[in-house]
Amino acid sequence: MDQEFILRKIAEVMNWDDASATTEFARIRLMSRIKYDGYQDFLAGARFAERLLDWLQQFPPNRRDAAYGFIRDRLVYISAAEMDHLVELFFFENVVPRLVRAVADSRRVPSYAIWGDEDAKREFRKLLRKSLFIELSDGARIGTFRRANAGWIDNEQVVTAPRINEDKWGELLEDLRESVGDENARFEFIFLMDDFTASGTSLLRKPEKAWKGKLFRFRKDVSNVLATHFADPVTIHVHHYLATEQARDSIDARNAQITDELKDDWFSSVEFSYGHVLVDGAIDLVTDAEFIEIVDEHYDTSIDKKFKRHIEQSGVDTMKYGYGGCRLPIILDHNAPNNSFPILWAESPGGDGGPPMRALFRRRQRHT
Repeated sequence: MDQEFILRKIAEVMNWDDASATTEFARIRLMSRIKYDGYQDFLAGARFAERLLDWLQQFPPNRRDAAYGFIRDRLVYISAAEMDHLVELFFFENVVPRLVRAVADSRRVPSYAIWGDEDAKREFRKLLRKSLFIELSDGARIGTFRRANAGWIDNEQVVTAPRINEDKWGELLEDLRESVGDENARFEFIFLMDDFTASGTSLLRKPEKAWKGKLFRFRKDVSNVLATHFADPVTIHVHHYLATEQARDSIDARNAQITDELKDDWFSSVEFSYGHVLVDGAIDLVTDAEFIEIVDEHYDTSIDKKFKRHIEQSGVDTMKYGYGGCRLPIILDHNAPNNSFPILWAESPGGDGGPPMRALFRRRQRHT
């Protein structure tokens, strides 16, 4: 669709004068070209400008300035290039320093000293081969990680699914032992990778009596191979490319709790790292009061029924402010996190529960 036509329609909807329209057209073109047109759910002929026009029209005229201002000034959009950059940084900023530290500790030398010692360098390469890289979700960009580090890691070290059956574990161990020339070799580092955590509950949570979450599920999945395939002790390193401050603190607290409760039935060493931590990421109820009013007014409570299970496990009574009440203004290039305001990503026909809702960045439901 002709973008100039769409921009003129946006100006009509927003009731901009010529000067305002000129300024805002330039901003919309820039936002579209640099970032938002890359959202993976957008189609040709229905990209950001078209979706913005449709999204703005659902609000009464007196609310549109606040809605548009929120998108222009407060929305945090993580583009594919930005996320790929975080993926590419992971190996050299987190993996290499961790393995170097392990080698240095074993040899009782400073970390910098191993690069001048051929035996130490060989030990590092062997330890690197004894490391396994596993995605925790389809957002982990494991293919990007593997391509970025070709020559450093083997394809047999990278697992493109979080659930690994017994036969696959056998193949991974066989490949490891053949590669290092040691029939008794076992994995010493397991790196679990994911894209984003906002509340930490998808990784670890205890809604009632039983623990749940991706990390707990992984512990259950490897229970049969823990003694045969993993070194004692093995280090489990969980890395998220992007996280909120709230998630980081919650994950640390929950890991301490599960370690205390399960003891020998939990991993002996679990570490966490993050490519970038969003500090003060939540929208403030006072500072952004006008937008919060739109959120309160323009919410269809039937969405709560659709996300009943998420509401129960998050500890809040509505999804209006996002999962767990996180109040996030965040959109990832491949999906909208459910911790962000549903007014950005939810669609509903409306009815007794509230007005119909149109999504600006429509969300694709993923597993939890």
